[in-house]
Amino acid sequence: MPRRARLELPGTPLHVTQRGVNRAATFVDDDDCHHYMHLLHNFRREEGVQIHAYVLMGNHVHLLLSAPACGGISRLMRLVGQCHAQAFNKRHGRSGTLWQGRFKSCLVESERYLLTVYRYIELNPVRAAMVAAAEAYRWSSVHANLALRIDPVVTPHASFLALGRDDATRAMAYRQWLEQGVSEDDLATIRDHLQQERALGDLRFQLMVEKALNRPVACKPIGRPRVTTG
Repeated sequence: MPRRARLELPGTPLHVTQRGVNRAATFVDDDDCHHYMHLLHNFRREEGVQIHAYVLMGNHVHLLLSAPACGGISRLMRLVGQCHAQAFNKRHGRSGTLWQGRFKSCLVESERYLLTVYRYIELNPVRAAMVAAAEAYRWSSVHANLALRIDPVVTPHASFLALGRDDATRAMAYRQWLEQGVSEDDLATIRDHLQQERALGDLRFQLMVEKALNRPVACKPIGRPRVTTG
């Protein structure tokens, strides 16, 4: 049975996550992270993909990406994943699959949900109790988005740029946004849409995507259907 085609629309952001097989490590040390970021930087230029937010965790990665054409993000992830796996196996004396199947992804509405996904991604190390503040974690786009350092991999999305007229103003507004944290409802919503690979957005956005792709894009209820009698 062929795999279901990924939900993609040119220019519409895609939240991507990829995990290590059996939750095994995909980044053991800084050299692994450096290599992955090097690959990401080089291949995203080849494919014309913009990276708005990212975080490299010990056994998975989160990325917020957009591309001018369908297929570019999938090619980027395939190239980065293959090259990183080969180098990782060689460095650490292992063999076999590194990643757990193909990556998960969901489309993200720019107006309401995009900055929530920014925050979800960059607060990952805080939720994992690895650091007390997002900027204390090295392998994250938060440093660029808080104007703490220049990161050549990161391209701000238009919704992020709308936070202020200059870098300092945007950084202040975004810091306040980060400090609010991610609500339990938003956590559940983001995770459900990633797991089911659906379109994260309001009804208007979902109807637009459904019409464009001619397929259902809303999340299905979790659990067994309710049995009614009458």
